[in-house]
Amino acid sequence: MKYYAGLDVSMKETFICIMREDGETMYESQVYTDPKFIHAELTKSGYALEKVGLESGSLSHYLTKGLRALGRKAISIDSRKMAAILSVMVNKTDKNDARGIADAMRCNHYKETQVRSDEDEALSILLNSRATLVNNRVSLKNTIRGYLKSYGIRLGTVSHGKFSATIRSYYPKMLPKSAKGIESLLKNYEMLCQEISELEGALKEVCKEDRVAQRLMTAPGVGMIVALSYKADIGDPSRFKKSESVGAYYGMAPRQYSSGETTRQGSISKCGARSVRTLLNEAAVTLLTRCKSWSPLKAWGLKLMKKNGLKKAAMAVGRKLAVILHRMMITGESFRYKKAEV
Repeated sequence: MKYYAGLDVSMKETFICIMREDGETMYESQVYTDPKFIHAELTKSGYALEKVGLESGSLSHYLTKGLRALGRKAISIDSRKMAAILSVMVNKTDKNDARGIADAMRCNHYKETQVRSDEDEALSILLNSRATLVNNRVSLKNTIRGYLKSYGIRLGTVSHGKFSATIRSYYPKMLPKSAKGIESLLKNYEMLCQEISELEGALKEVCKEDRVAQRLMTAPGVGMIVALSYKADIGDPSRFKKSESVGAYYGMAPRQYSSGETTRQGSISKCGARSVRTLLNEAAVTLLTRCKSWSPLKAWGLKLMKKNGLKKAAMAVGRKLAVILHRMMITGESFRYKKAEV
């Protein structure tokens, strides 16, 4: 007989359920959320396990890696699909969730998710840290702009380097209390600019040593941040059987509904990593509006933009760009430009 384990993970404790291949629950327990404790409890049960499943989440990388290092066949499964399966249960408890996960492992009714390498995980943390700081900088900048409107001061486009000096030039028009509050925000803004600059310097050093990222940057519109983010998120490119699947993986393909005689095609699904999808869309906008180099991709995108507008064209070009970048990772070739047709 074969046995399967399901883990319902929380920050402090993990519920364990071991199920036999015929669906009978054989063992249930609860342990501290740590790979060593979970492994010890699974060993204590006395069953030789075929698979150990846990939902993807903030702890899944740590737990899956740890259990695999201890010799367990741990699998991180798609939490979105698992949530839909568990939602049919009448009583939602951690114990029932563990049973549901074990049952899904037994029936092979799950979708395995990627467990990144430690290098890709570290690069992802570095990129996300920069993105968080950039968002905070934008928030501070907009807050300061809003406060200046109380004095009728409406700023136009100001670069990051000149922003602080421009704001301080308006202090004579303000009350001292207002100037003090804005000065405090400006100091934080300047600190954020410095930290972002340091992180970008670290990313440049990573990019100089990463041949895959350098190859991806040969594509039009793709810069350092797009290349590194895409590479870190894709991980092992061979996990996709077809490059065409990458566009749908990032939620850039339209939803489809078909039942009987009814067939509908909706907006994009927006699945996958939102940050990478946004970056691919921005790269597509750059390709269509700023890149001067001609390519079949740009020609196709411009025709689409003329017909459907920039927004839809950028999403379509971004989807095709995701496919091309994946193919470049597989083949090891740079982006192929062609001469413009006369």
